[in-house]
Amino acid sequence: MRRLMYVLLFALLTSGMTHAQQAKYVFYFIGDGMGVNQVNGTEMYLAELEGRIGIKPLLFTTFPVAGMATTFSATNSVTDSSAAGTALSTGEKTYNGAIGMDDNKNVLQTVAEKAKKAGKKVGVTTSVSVDHATPAAFYAHQPNRSMYYEIALDLPKAGFDFYAGGGFLKPTTTADKKEAPSIFPIFEENGYTIARGLDEYRSKAAQADKMILIQKEGAEPSCLPYAIDRKEGDLTLAEITESAISFLTKGKDKGFFLMVEGGKIDWACHSNDPATTFNEVVDMDNAVRVAYDFYKKHPKETLIVITADHETGGLGLGTAKYELQLKSLANQKESQEVLSRSITDLRKMNRPVSWEEVKSLLAEKMGFWKELPLTWAQEKMLRDEYEESFVKKHVVFEQSLYSKTEPLAAAARKVMSQIAMVGWTSGSHTAGYVPVYAIGAGSKLFMGKMDNTEIPKRIAKAGGYK
Repeated sequence: MRRLMYVLLFALLTSGMTHAQQAKYVFYFIGDGMGVNQVNGTEMYLAELEGRIGIKPLLFTTFPVAGMATTFSATNSVTDSSAAGTALSTGEKTYNGAIGMDDNKNVLQTVAEKAKKAGKKVGVTTSVSVDHATPAAFYAHQPNRSMYYEIALDLPKAGFDFYAGGGFLKPTTTADKKEAPSIFPIFEENGYTIARGLDEYRSKAAQADKMILIQKEGAEPSCLPYAIDRKEGDLTLAEITESAISFLTKGKDKGFFLMVEGGKIDWACHSNDPATTFNEVVDMDNAVRVAYDFYKKHPKETLIVITADHETGGLGLGTAKYELQLKSLANQKESQEVLSRSITDLRKMNRPVSWEEVKSLLAEKMGFWKELPLTWAQEKMLRDEYEESFVKKHVVFEQSLYSKTEPLAAAARKVMSQIAMVGWTSGSHTAGYVPVYAIGAGSKLFMGKMDNTEIPKRIAKAGGYK
């Protein structure tokens, strides 16, 4: 009899402990394209800015639990963002291109959908478009990631409480390029309030049952501006995270699941633009900081998980010499994308543009010749591109997945990588490990090496989603 009482007491104690560790609030951060070297390089860059060698830790790298994940898809060792997003949302491998479907095109249940069924409020947010591959993988089920209109139509079907990002890529055009009814009235008919910008969000949030927060009218719908290019009034990922928390905790607080994607780390890596890449990693860390402030108020009930869908660019820290000069990147004042537009504007002038004018632009935007001395070979690379595109007027834009770049801007980016001694093996994704960090309720589940499919399963376990 006494032994039975001990067993019952132990069962009660352990079930109480399990309950205490269940995550009422779950934050799931995904740094698109953020491999191990994107994180390590950012920390070393920040240390060099302080005049020392070493690292200045990002907030999320100080979290007590760390691991790493493999990222291969069902069809290739190198994944695309949709297959990786599906793995991170459903715990199942699929073919490159699939959104929320397995390799037989069967619908897969996502961890966000499980959270909603468990009675939690759910948010899906990003720094790119709401219908892009990674956010879409949490609420949509389509055979191809490029079916943006159809993906958007899945948004109200999921019935989540809060969505946010740059905007929508194809609000009136189907995948087969036919005109269709605008998605925005459809969202509103399904109970969603649309807020364009933070001011509208603040004025509408109190009365809204469900919310879609996007950028102001006229802004680029595909994404928020890069952090390095940001101007006053631009929507930020940290502000989106803060808005999501306030919306998901208003009224009866049942807990929430919130996915936050730092989507433009990937875009900067596709362009092999190291300064922009490191600024994007810092920008996502600023969004994590918002979640961490919430965690400090609810430490026993909150789980924060940070990972990536894949590595992009094959970023190498060091080229030939045993050196890095990352602090030189601080002289770059804007992304390659914005520099490219400045060069195009220069080209559009109805007169010949001199090499001295081009040098002046590159000195102002990249620090060349002023703060950063160039070798003869580096100056020749830039001068040759000037001669080819400005004098001979033979302009061949360099194209990556998310940008078309003036040849002179592409050359300037290559020179900057050389100066910083940063190397790139690819303009696309690679099969490298990605980091995993966690803190809070259930965080010990994320320690060690794992496959990316394990992450949503462990989140569901920590959150108590059946």
